[in-house]
Amino acid sequence: MTMKKVCVTIGKYFGLMAVLFLILGMTFPDAFKWVLGKAGGISILSFLLGVIMFGMGTTLTTEDFILVFKRPTDVLIGAAAQYIIMPGLAFILCRAFDLSPALTAGVVLVGTCPGGTASNVITFMSKGDLPLSVTMTSVSTLLSPILTPLLTYLIIGTKIDFSPVAMFWSIIEIVIIPICLGLAVKKFLPKFAAVAVDYLPAVSAIAISLIIAGVIGASRNAILQSSALILVVVMLHNVCGYALGFLAAKVTGMSWKKAVALSIEVGMQNSGLATGLAKAHFAAMPMATVPGAIFSAWHNISGAILAFIFVNYLNPKFDPDYVPEGTEAKAAPAKA
Repeated sequence: MTMKKVCVTIGKYFGLMAVLFLILGMTFPDAFKWVLGKAGGISILSFLLGVIMFGMGTTLTTEDFILVFKRPTDVLIGAAAQYIIMPGLAFILCRAFDLSPALTAGVVLVGTCPGGTASNVITFMSKGDLPLSVTMTSVSTLLSPILTPLLTYLIIGTKIDFSPVAMFWSIIEIVIIPICLGLAVKKFLPKFAAVAVDYLPAVSAIAISLIIAGVIGASRNAILQSSALILVVVMLHNVCGYALGFLAAKVTGMSWKKAVALSIEVGMQNSGLATGLAKAHFAAMPMATVPGAIFSAWHNISGAILAFIFVNYLNPKFDPDYVPEGTEAKAAPAKA
């Protein structure tokens, strides 16, 4: 098997790999301690997140941003839903389940972070509006240096001490600079970017999996001593995000494909970023990193299940533009 095929396989089964590394982190916690350490004075976890964001930058095109001007209403609704629904759910769930300050910080960070690139893959699998999904991910990511610290402060700032300004600069360093570097590589080294794009999704999948293992391993004892409560909260946060994202789309008059994209975009967060920010800004509360790590594994599993449900049950019944698999291919020769 060639390296390219290996990378495609890794990307395809990322959800399973995330679960595997979660289990490995729980079973062999010491083996992944290095993920939360430093190399040459640089945080390894931040570096891994930077690699993920660099990969995202190499996949973006000017078309992703032109769509903002072609379909501003759709993008505005998507951004508003992203930064209202998930932070709001985080606030409600933390209050409803009376979570500890550490877990509250972690859940809120998951809610206030932008959408993750995994949502684009799941939208594609679900036959939703992929250009809208990619654009919403890009826009919510570019808004994150302002909105993530601001919303986090509004929800927990008066109860849990942290610096929104320091978080702003963290997001600039971890997210914006690597994305800009990725865009620059695609612009000035297009041949290299064209080759790299076949491998970077797998590199990103491995990086996220390592982050999951490192965070889970470091918090293993605390997790074992706690109940399954945080797992329930994470699952509810994700699933309710899907449902409310879809509802927001339909209430605002979006088509079925747009609603599918918005549902997935809202429900699937950049939980790797949430984990990194928790590690950097809530270092005194190790459990703050756990919600993001669990969310990373869970939302890939739930996303794959949701895609299966959309394609096999919901799209055929409710999508007015639904075309059965293979119909287009058979119809093409007839037209010729």
